Formats: sequence, C-alpha cells, structure tokens
Amino acid sequence: MFEKVLVANRGEIAVRIIRACKELNIRTVAVYSEADANSMHVQLADEAICIGKAPASESYLRIDRIISAAEVTDVDAIHPGYGFLSENAHFAEVCESCNIRFIGPSPRAMQALADKAVSRALAKKAGVATPPGSEGVVEKEQDALQIAKRIGYPVIIKAIAGGGGRGMRVAHNDISMMKGYHTARTEAEKAFGNSNVYIEKFIENPHHIEIQILGDQKGRIIHLGERDCSIQRRNQKVIEEAPSPLLENKFRKLRDKIGKAAVKIAEAAHYTNAGTVEFIVDNQGNFYFLEVNKRIQVEHPVTEEVTGIDLVRYQILLASGEGLQHSQGDIEIKGHAIECRINAEDPFDDFRPSPGRVEMYYQPGGRGVRMDTHAYAGYTIPSHYDSMIGKLIATGRDRREALDRMNRALAECMITGIKTTVSFQQAIMQDPNFRRGVYSTAFIDQLLGGARRELIEEKT
Repeated sequence: MFEKVLVANRGEIAVRIIRACKELNIRTVAVYSEADANSMHVQLADEAICIGKAPASESYLRIDRIISAAEVTDVDAIHPGYGFLSENAHFAEVCESCNIRFIGPSPRAMQALADKAVSRALAKKAGVATPPGSEGVVEKEQDALQIAKRIGYPVIIKAIAGGGGRGMRVAHNDISMMKGYHTARTEAEKAFGNSNVYIEKFIENPHHIEIQILGDQKGRIIHLGERDCSIQRRNQKVIEEAPSPLLENKFRKLRDKIGKAAVKIAEAAHYTNAGTVEFIVDNQGNFYFLEVNKRIQVEHPVTEEVTGIDLVRYQILLASGEGLQHSQGDIEIKGHAIECRINAEDPFDDFRPSPGRVEMYYQPGGRGVRMDTHAYAGYTIPSHYDSMIGKLIATGRDRREALDRMNRALAECMITGIKTTVSFQQAIMQDPNFRRGVYSTAFIDQLLGGARRELIEEKT
C-alpha cells in the first residue's frame, strides 16, 4: 500500500480523495494555486505546496510543477481526481517514468480511448452500436456539410477532446451547420488546446445513461450498474440518480445489455482502475455508445450509495496492485440515490457565475443525506474555476423516498453571501414530470422555456 499520495486537484474532489487516503492510513500532499491558499483541501492534507498563480494553466495544468512537488515530498502516487490532468495520457506516462504511480487507468488504456473519435471506432470493433456519423475527425467545412446531408439533420458537432459540454453544437440545417462547425472548433481549441471535431446524428430527447466500471491489473473488469444523468443544462450535468427511472420503469431488460456492452468496450481497451462508459438511450429502447470517461466522475457518490462500495478507496487499492474484491455477481443495487450539483451561480440571471465570500454556511444532514463539498463560512469562492461548490446526495428505500429526502435537504441548505442553484434544484425536485421519472436531456430547456413564457404572460 502507498505511504504518501499527492492530490493533483482542488475543491470537493480533493477533499474526497484526502478523506479516502486518511481512512487507509496514507499521508497526503495537497497542491494549490495562489487563489486556493485557504481552501479546505489545503487545510486537511498533511502537507501542502503552492504550484502557481490562480489560472489553471499556471498551476493545476502544469505537469512540471506537479511532478516537482511530488518529488520534493517523496510521494508514492498521484491521484488526479476529475478534470484538469485526469485524462491526460502524457501526464500518466510522466508519472510512470518518475516511478510515481498514477491512480487511474494505464497510459495504454488512455491511448486506446484517446479521444471520442478513437473511442467510437473501438466501440464499433467491440460490436457496440454508435450513432451514425463521421468515421473520424472532420477537417473541412465542406466535408461537414456532406456528412450532415448523408446522415440527415439534426446533427451534433463534437470536440474529440475534453468534456463538460464544451465544443458541442447542434445543427438543424446547412446554415447552422456552418456556424456550429466553426464555433465548436474555436471553443474546443480554447478549452482543450485541440480544435478537432467529429459529427454524429443528433438523437432528440434521449436519456443519458452511464455505466460505472472497475478493472484490475489482471484484466478483470466489472460494472456497478447505471446512473441516469439526463438532467442537463447546456450539456452540463445538473442532477444524477441511480438506478435510472427509465430502465426501472420502461426498459428493464436493457440494464443487463448496457452493462455488458460497457464491459466489452473496457475489455477492448484493456482498461484498468475506475471509469465510466456513457450511452444515450432513445424512446424505443435503442442505446448507442457515446464515450468513455477515463477517471472518477463527479457523480460517483450515487453509485457508492446504492452499491455500498467506496469507489475512491477502490481506485487507490487497484492502483497499488490489488485485484478486484468483487465479482459481477456480488454487485447488488439497493435503494435509490439522487445527487444535486450545487453551483455558485444565479439561476435568475441566466446562471451567471457568483464567486465571492460565503458569509453563512449550513449544510443539511439527517438520515440518508450526504454533502461532498469544500465550502465553509468565510471561504471565498475564486472566479478562476468551475462554479460547483458541492454535491448534495440523498438516498432512500425507493425513488420517492429519495426525492422527498432531497427536497427536505435542499430546504435546509443555507449558503449566503453568494448566489446558488439551490432554489433551482428545488423546483426540479417538485416538478410533476421529474417526480414521475418522465424526462430526457431536453427537460431543463423545456422547464426554463415554460418559466420564460410565464414571466412574459405576467408582464403582458
């Protein structure tokens, strides 16, 4: 087992990793930017090293500075969390060359799933369906138009690198295709340093279903069931739950098929450690592979709550060379779990980020309630990073109990000094369609559209 681990991240995921290490009696090293000097992960770690100025490009994305910090503090391993360098195969290789274990998939697995276009090809080879689209990168506008006409509008232009909804545009005709193609490329270049895009058929109003996988260094891979991540805004996940109400209520036979498809793709990539295989499911029960997230996910707590398995702890054990402690037959889903991402944003001003000082902070508690966060009273939320300040997770014997518990917990959540999305999350919890499990990735757009119409009617 490792003696000391460096956490190459910030915010709530850094806190989550440090807690898992402490429970395994592993010492921890935090790295931080100048803007994060007073962050919770810095206070909880055994050691902390400043690696640069506030912009991520000058701190959390600087491989040289992170490796220097690791060498100075003599760590055995680095946990990258999610975002930043977590899916950077070069970073994993540098760690390996410095005799530092990378807590995540091997560089070989990362390269096999190097980007979304390569992943699509691997999925096809494994016999898993993908949405109709381009064979690989689309380098010219004219080629993009021809592909769109061949597969039929609407289509979606996607960056082959990164995630979080950036570098993605939907096109319904030639004009929006040309505009979306260039906009997606520009956004992808700014966000990921890679302007390459590919094109696929846009499946309207689908469910976004993802499968949690775990793989050891002996080639054994299992899945831990699905999460439904369909409640999204601008392709950013807002609410996640496990199990999926769509599979529970409408397509029960699909659960086993999607789980096996995820394992097939992981096996084809010789995948190790934790990862997530993402799919979309249409209204007829057809499912299509989207991508593999080669890291721990923001929404991993809902899987932990319904399986009883600590995924971050498992990541550390697998990286240290231990084998899987579970077989596929051991995995049992019990109850229901829902996660709401609490962001420092103003839902009444087009979700404008709301950085600043947290004056009062009270997080909900009680039976079946969990809060993963790095915020506290007096903490100043920087403007340089993602606006998420925490994740509220509620569990219950069934979905209805989990929903009622989440609704109660959101009402207890008190954060002042900044704007948050708590009230917006409450509105979703109380929406009749959401409570019935009748929703798709278009849910929030439809909800906001209805709210805008009501405001217009009131004014007129």
